[in-house]
Amino acid sequence: MIVGRAEEIRQLKRAYASEYSEFVAVYGRRRIGKTFLIRECFKNCFTFQYTGVWNISNKEQLEEFYQNLIRQGLSTESKPPKSWFEAFHLLEDLIIASRQEKKIIFLDELPWMDTPNSRFIPAFEHFWNGWASARKDILLIICGSATSWIINKIFRNKGGLYNRVTYRIRLNQFSLAECEEFVKSYGLGFNRNMILEGYMVMGGVPYYWSKLDASKSIGQNINNLFLKENGMLRDEFNFIYATIFNRPEKYLKVVEALAGKKSGLTRDEIIKNSKLESNGQLSGILEDLIECGFVRKYCHTDKRLRDAIYQLVDCYTLFYYQFVKSAHAVDEEYWVRLMRTPTYNTWCGLSFERVCLLHTRQIKVALGISGIMANIFSWHTKGNDYHPGVQIDLLIDRADNVISVCEMKYAPDGYEMTSKAYDNLKTKMSVLGRYMPAKKFISPALITSNEVKRNMYSDEIYDKVTGDQLFQP
Repeated sequence: MIVGRAEEIRQLKRAYASEYSEFVAVYGRRRIGKTFLIRECFKNCFTFQYTGVWNISNKEQLEEFYQNLIRQGLSTESKPPKSWFEAFHLLEDLIIASRQEKKIIFLDELPWMDTPNSRFIPAFEHFWNGWASARKDILLIICGSATSWIINKIFRNKGGLYNRVTYRIRLNQFSLAECEEFVKSYGLGFNRNMILEGYMVMGGVPYYWSKLDASKSIGQNINNLFLKENGMLRDEFNFIYATIFNRPEKYLKVVEALAGKKSGLTRDEIIKNSKLESNGQLSGILEDLIECGFVRKYCHTDKRLRDAIYQLVDCYTLFYYQFVKSAHAVDEEYWVRLMRTPTYNTWCGLSFERVCLLHTRQIKVALGISGIMANIFSWHTKGNDYHPGVQIDLLIDRADNVISVCEMKYAPDGYEMTSKAYDNLKTKMSVLGRYMPAKKFISPALITSNEVKRNMYSDEIYDKVTGDQLFQP
């Protein structure tokens, strides 16, 4: 059963129905469900499918490819290929012999097929440009865990594959609504508070949610899967980055630098904190992290702050640096004990903000501004002789000249605004007004994980978004 993915399925079926041959690339971070989506969408009815094997020689890879060709219909009289050019010629023979009206070729884990000195890319390029694209009956679908390889070797290819992909389908993580649908389909008896807690740890990565045990609470699942020494996902962090990025060391330096600064860092600050050099490679690393959904990039409205800000938005990565990396001698009650600590409370606030940043569309709908163009970003300024320093984690700068200053509060038992919190919000708005054009009207908005308890302070804020509204499709 496929949960969500309606738009992605529509694009895949549109490519299948095309009167021309189409080249589809499905990409996204590891564990996001790329292979599952493709197999379910086409009910495993492929003319040929092959999954690349990680960390084997080119000779072994060619042998595996050949054996798959034989099992899927290639004549046993054919000779094993000695190069990828010969391998793709054999694939052409298989396609020619097929009686299917539309030939679906699914090459999974494509990056793993590109072993050193294999000349895989020129052969793959020749297969598509020199043969397949000239026909009208081929649907070629590629995907792989090494997302950066697809981005750099396919999308940014400066040779024959330049601009050849006809459908780019980026698979994003589930929303809260899709996680709720997933939980119901798996028979997990979690309410929305529990789902939100799980999302703050795992984000919307389907694979993680599929490992939850219905007989245990969400807290027990988090403890047993991610924190215990023998937990199934205890070593997930290093595995993710090692499989997505060919040389993950520099990516991890950037991510670690961003994990320590919730409002994000400029490029120069990343260089300083990660001790990396300022060059084209760093630009590529940042672009890859954005494409994979780990990082977001935004610009300030204030024209005097020209540098773009890079901010870590991946919930699991944040959870790893906060808890998993330092977790030792974990028992069944470890996560429960953490819930009583200031560190846990700080993480809850920060992680809930990340959840909100991943659900800005739902926030706009709840505020009644879904049809208004808007820029979404964070903002901060240092204190001076005229005002204190402030940090605003979510601003919605609308085309109707209204700026919504969003306060995000995680409160499982409901949020009650205090006079201190109200004064703090008013100070933020006042300082922000010094830097915004006079035509902009600054309005407060309150976003909470549960209900807002009414009092004289919360009644002063007209715009409110509750957790239930974040769960809207």
